[in-house]
Amino acid sequence: MNLLFVADPLESFKIHKDTTFAMMREAQRRGHAVAACEPRDLVGRSGGRVEAQVREITLTGTEDEWFAERRSAVHALAGFDAIVMRKDPPFDSEYFYATHLLQQAEREGARVFNNPAALRDHPEKLAIMEFPQFTSPTLVTRDDQAVRDFHAEHQDIILKPLDGMGGMGIFRV
Repeated sequence: MNLLFVADPLESFKIHKDTTFAMMREAQRRGHAVAACEPRDLVGRSGGRVEAQVREITLTGTEDEWFAERRSAVHALAGFDAIVMRKDPPFDSEYFYATHLLQQAEREGARVFNNPAALRDHPEKLAIMEFPQFTSPTLVTRDDQAVRDFHAEHQDIILKPLDGMGGMGIFRV
C-alpha cells in the first residue's frame, strides 16, 4: 500500500514518543510505502483534484536522521491507498481548512482513515463530555468566574487548554 500521513513537519518529530512515527515505522516494516505532507501542503484547484506536495520517505532506523527523503513531488490525494490525518493540535484555521480539503479529496475517491468531518466536529478533548459516568467532574468554559466557582466547589482542579498538546499549558490548582 501507498500511505500518506498528513502530519507536523517531519523534522519536529520526537520519535521516542511520537505515535505517528510508530505508525510509519510499522507500516514500513510491513512493506508499505510511506509519504508525508503537512496540512499547509494541501492544495485544491477548481476543476482539479486535491493535491499535495508530498515527501516520499524511508525510515532509516537511526535516531539522528530518522528518515531519508527519496523524492518530493506533487500527488493527487486520491492516488494514495490510504491517507491518515495526524496533525497535532492546535486546532486552528489551517487544521480546519485541511479537513475540508481532505473531505473534498474523499469525494474524489481518496480513502481518509480518520474522517475529516469527525475530526472537525468531534474534538477529542470535548468527547469526554459524552461519558460523564467515566470521568471526573469536568467544566469547559472561557469564563473566569465559572472556573473560580468550579475550583471553590472541588478545591483541587486541573486546568487544561483545549488547543494544547503534549502536556503543555496544563496546571493543577
